[in-house]
Amino acid sequence: MNAAYQRLTARAARLAALGEAQSILHWDASTMMPRGGGAARGEQLAAMAGLSHEMMTAPEVAEDLAAAEAAGEWASANLDLMRRAHRRATALPTALVEATTRANAACEKVWRDAKAASDFALVRPFLEEVLHLQRETAQAYAAATGLSPYDALMEGYQPGVTAAEVEPVFTAYEAWLREALPRAEELQARRGAPTPLPGPFPVAAQRELCRRLSLRVGLEAEHSRLDESLHPFCGGTPTDVRITTFYSEADPAKALLGVLHETGHALYERGLPAAHARQPVGESAGMAAHESQSLIVEMQACRSDAFLTFLGRELHAAFGGDPAPYAAGNLGKLWRRVSRGFIRVDADEMTYPAHVILRFRLERAMIGGDLAVADLPGAWADGLHALLDITPPDDARSCLQDIHWHDGAFGYFPSYTLGAMAAAQLMKAARKAEPELDKALEQGDLSPLLRFLRANVHAHGARLGFQDLLRAATGKPLDPADFTEHLTSRYL
Repeated sequence: MNAAYQRLTARAARLAALGEAQSILHWDASTMMPRGGGAARGEQLAAMAGLSHEMMTAPEVAEDLAAAEAAGEWASANLDLMRRAHRRATALPTALVEATTRANAACEKVWRDAKAASDFALVRPFLEEVLHLQRETAQAYAAATGLSPYDALMEGYQPGVTAAEVEPVFTAYEAWLREALPRAEELQARRGAPTPLPGPFPVAAQRELCRRLSLRVGLEAEHSRLDESLHPFCGGTPTDVRITTFYSEADPAKALLGVLHETGHALYERGLPAAHARQPVGESAGMAAHESQSLIVEMQACRSDAFLTFLGRELHAAFGGDPAPYAAGNLGKLWRRVSRGFIRVDADEMTYPAHVILRFRLERAMIGGDLAVADLPGAWADGLHALLDITPPDDARSCLQDIHWHDGAFGYFPSYTLGAMAAAQLMKAARKAEPELDKALEQGDLSPLLRFLRANVHAHGARLGFQDLLRAATGKPLDPADFTEHLTSRYL
């Protein structure tokens, strides 16, 4: 390694530390910050974003990138990632970076009130400013990368995947769902309704159970914490992972399955290669890869018949009462129930992609200038009706339900369904590699699955792109047929 490369890695480590601090500030804003702190927090985040941008775009960075020499696969991949990050960073003026961060923070704060009041008009002018800045950002990225504006935003979440690749996958799934969903609903009706779980479920007991189960599936107590937020998420750093959920005394599934989902994200962060910490190559392979890890834990493993056998015993021990509703068969009917609902985060795994397809099409139209923010509620209602034949009754259950756009995250949504498809593909490979996997799940033991993921996904960091990561782990690039095969087996 020459001196130029060493200077670049030192700068990357400082940039990563700043990013970690920003992540903790975001976590605090969602979990503990008093309402009156929002404006100051926006300025803090803007200042840190501006500082990071200035560090990335300093003249000496370009000089070092031109002179850098890296030996070995990991170092070469790291240098390639640095060059890509520098190309994107230099496309934006610092003023735009800071203005975007401020606008996102302000919009997110108002969104919380608008969602509670189910009044899109409250947040509309703030979202219009966020969209304006996102379109300006997308145009700048597009000019620097040669991608379309929307693809340039997608690259920030899942590099190497474009809308042209996603659209046919989503169109094919929409066609499959149109035929499969009525069949699944008919079969479900024939099997009869599930027995409701006997509540209420005290929040204190739920909190204890959620924490215990996150540790049971592999998350270490000394490197993680569990808190509450309006929208569940995983944040923090690889050595200080913060997961959140929210509780309902009437339904423990919301918190419990949410925690297992976020634990999947956390396990990925904990499994990233420590030897390359705070370097681009030591980060995750993108958000579709990240979603595959949360969904393989929650949907593939923890909603399986095998794990529900274990989980039913845990639930009954925690809450008592009649043990019959906690039987695996009944839990499967409850938590693998197909339903045409309005809320993405509550959707079953068969209809969930429809919610993502809707958002993908809407955000692509907004970035392209074909959909105004003022027309978003109507376009949302029309799009959901076309996909699931239902119409949302209010703003809270339509375009106000997600935080993403109000926090400036345009181009993220495709990662959810790409991740679900990758999770099915990885689980199929894991079962072949670990023949005792399902037997272990019956005991609440995810170690065979985690062993497979540590070796075939986590340990690679960002050295491999999304498709190459799947090829290395499963022998082929993304194959949506594995996902529909999984859904057919489980629901049809």
